[in-house]
Amino acid sequence: MTRAIRTLLIANRGEIAVRVMRTARAMGIRTIAVYSQADAHALHVAEADEAYPIGPAPARESYLRIDAILDAARRSGADAIHPGYGFLSENAAFAQACEEAGIIFVAPPATAIRAMGSKSAAKALMEEAGVPLVPGYHGADQDPDLIAREAGRIGYPVLIKASAGGGGKGMKVVASPAHFADALASAQREAKSAFGDDRVLVEKYLGRPRHIEVQVFADTQGNAVYLHERDCSIQRRHQKVVEEAPAPGLSPERRAAMGKAAVDAARAVGYVGAGTVEFIAEGDDFFFMEMNTRLQVEHPVTEAITGQDLVEWQLRVARGEPLPLAQGDIPLKGAAIEVRLYAEDPQRDFLPQVGRLDHLVLPAHVPGTRVDTGVRAGDAVSIHYDPMIAKIIVAGADRAEAVGRLVAALSATEVVGLPTNRAFLKAIAEHPAFAAAKLDTGFIARHAADLLPPPRPVDDTALALAALTVLEEEARQSAEAVDAADPFSPWGLAPGWRLNRDAHVDLNFADGERQIVVRAHFRPNGFVLDLPGGPMTAEGEAAADGSLKARLDGVALTARVVHTGTALTVFARGDAQSVEFIDPRLASLAATGTAGRLVAPMPGTIIRIAVERGQEVTKGTALVVVEAMKMEHTVTAPRDGRVKALNFGVGDLVDEGAELLVLEDA
Repeated sequence: MTRAIRTLLIANRGEIAVRVMRTARAMGIRTIAVYSQADAHALHVAEADEAYPIGPAPARESYLRIDAILDAARRSGADAIHPGYGFLSENAAFAQACEEAGIIFVAPPATAIRAMGSKSAAKALMEEAGVPLVPGYHGADQDPDLIAREAGRIGYPVLIKASAGGGGKGMKVVASPAHFADALASAQREAKSAFGDDRVLVEKYLGRPRHIEVQVFADTQGNAVYLHERDCSIQRRHQKVVEEAPAPGLSPERRAAMGKAAVDAARAVGYVGAGTVEFIAEGDDFFFMEMNTRLQVEHPVTEAITGQDLVEWQLRVARGEPLPLAQGDIPLKGAAIEVRLYAEDPQRDFLPQVGRLDHLVLPAHVPGTRVDTGVRAGDAVSIHYDPMIAKIIVAGADRAEAVGRLVAALSATEVVGLPTNRAFLKAIAEHPAFAAAKLDTGFIARHAADLLPPPRPVDDTALALAALTVLEEEARQSAEAVDAADPFSPWGLAPGWRLNRDAHVDLNFADGERQIVVRAHFRPNGFVLDLPGGPMTAEGEAAADGSLKARLDGVALTARVVHTGTALTVFARGDAQSVEFIDPRLASLAATGTAGRLVAPMPGTIIRIAVERGQEVTKGTALVVVEAMKMEHTVTAPRDGRVKALNFGVGDLVDEGAELLVLEDA
């Protein structure tokens, strides 16, 4: 029976909400967004036909509230709800509540979600269906001695995994019996903390496996197909970093065997809609790991090689229509790769970052590139949600072309305001082992020295471009200062001329602890710059957006230099480097302590106030502790003084840059 979907509510945020809205709109469906207080001005809210507030910023008080989302659906008159991925997308209670409210759930039925929600129960079902499993113990009896005996039967090394969850939590590799008891207890503690369930399973640990997943689809008429596979082997801490389709080196026979196993898995639970069956593969063998009962983050690479819109398929199946294509009609053309651009700091163990995106250029203009994002320049990456900025997807006629386009796309990506993993992703794309498709789950650990080199000093090219930008800004400010009534006044000109002396100016930069003085000698067509590596001729013309057409020692190049505060970020030759410009005009201000305000280093929660109003403090005294992304950040006194005012209390949420307290002279 076909059911109409005229109004669709998307119970999610970010790029997946935007993605679903654009497909729905193309199908003539009205779209409804929901949003937390933190997302009132988010891109997905702007994209929707209507948007409804559902609660405060924390997800548990907004995007995870079934009652609030169903109330928004009722108020908006929505026929259907699309859960996206994450949040409530694999929540059987949510699927059941939608069904009971008479709302179409654009995802699998609650019965299928429940069946695949437990790894142990899912593997028991798969064993009955004849889907190959990794040798292991998936039983309900969680007696530690029994589990240890089962590990010995399987043979070391073994992998302990949380039964109720994923993402690498509660997962331990154990090399020998001597370490098993401690590893089991640790895995159970992590599983209990992360999922509220300390049950585990134990499997044979494969040394150099590949992670290959198969996209499946089923409809209400009993049809089920697979839309080929994705290789997601490049992972960090069991979390995917790079995904591509099709899996390199997979023979047609093996593709068909894995596809059949995936469809068998879907049929075993009465599946409807989009799903992903994940396998671990080594040599000629492959084994079922788990099934994700939702659309995956990496679905765009499947769309690229098949030419199909999987969200459209979801909506058609939800309306009761048959699958758009039979198995034999599903194309496989070319190759596609996806990477996830995150606000995180690879040099600090990939610590998630929060803050404002002062400058953002994404590479949608690069041939063969698609960008899925939920943010714009000026938006903030919040402590409350996943720090993904965008998904960058490239496609080519073959894998070699796709890899080349990935390098080009990452080279054209520009972010200023907070650290990202862009350089790390680019290092993967440029690595010879990646080009040769030598992929397994140990790729990043094995090549860590190449992928995560120590920070290098800023080079002369970047310094020259930064210096040109500062000199251009000075010239522009000088020109703007000219009195329109007296354009020839010498007081409004700054040509650098000096009587009987070389005309030059010294520019002071800081590269971390390294202090650099660049002496710029004025010349008729530009400058000669004294750089650490020697003199360089430089000329250029800067635009208001920071783009710079320069000529350095005769070599022409195009770059962009973004000047925010005292920092200059130079994007040139596919690289990004930053230096700080020390403006002598601000030196006296900084010396008095008024240049630096006592502000929150990032959005977070105040967990401790170490001082009282009126208290005298000395330089370095801890004043306020802010918690953000599960890390504590202590704001200290920049000088001796007295606390004049405390602007917040313990438990308050603060934005980045919020003035926490006022310090006056004692």
